Amino acid sequence: QVQLVESGGGLVQAGGSLRLSCVASGRTFSRSTMGWFRQAPGKEREFVAAITWNGFSTFYADSVQGRFTISRDNAKNTVYLEMNSLKPEDTAVYYCTADPRGGYRNYGLYDYRGQGTQVTVSS
Repeated sequence: QVQLVESGGGLVQAGGSLRLSCVASGRTFSRSTMGWFRQAPGKEREFVAAITWNGFSTFYADSVQGRFTISRDNAKNTVYLEMNSLKPEDTAVYYCTADPRGGYRNYGLYDYRGQGTQVTVSS
């Protein structure tokens, strides 16, 4: 059974940092684009970041550009999201995704998705 399991979420003060991890099991994703999405209470799920299979290309939402960094370790079947200078508006459940069938910004096109990890940023 293929699973994506996120970890690293928690409560942090504004200006702080967190590092999210997503470990994949059941198959290798070393040839897959992987991404992160988030959903805040009362809002639609939105794209955060994506990374190509070799890590050569990364993509970010404008709202996190310059503050968040996505990376991956294919040997560990793991993707990371380093989040710095966190703001209260970053509060959301963060989801890991893998293997999009089309555009990487569309959550619905990913074949594999995790259950999410909560990130709460206090002001």
